[in-house]
Amino acid sequence: MNSTLVLAGAHVTDVLARDADGPEFGKASPLGLLLVLLLLVGTVFLIRSMNKRLRKLPTSFSRDEPEPDQAADDGTDPGSVGNDTGPARGRDN
Repeated sequence: MNSTLVLAGAHVTDVLARDADGPEFGKASPLGLLLVLLLLVGTVFLIRSMNKRLRKLPTSFSRDEPEPDQAADDGTDPGSVGNDTGPARGRDN
C-alpha cells in the first residue's frame, strides 16, 4: 500500500511539474501545503472519533424497550425532562 502511495505521489508531482515555468510558478508557499495537510489530518481524526461514538449508540430507540437507550445515556436525570427548573423568564419575582 505504501508503494502505491509513493507511486501516486510521484505521478502527481510529475503532472504538476510539467508547467513549472508559467507566470504563476513559485507563488504558492509550502505553508499552504502544510495547512492543507493539517486540515486533512484533523478531518481524519474527527471522522474516526465520530465513528467510535456512533458505534456506542444502540441500533434502535424504541419506547417499548428502553433498556438499550438507557445504557447509552450518560447519566441525565430522567425526571428533569419537562420540569421548569431554570430561571423564570417573563415573570415578576
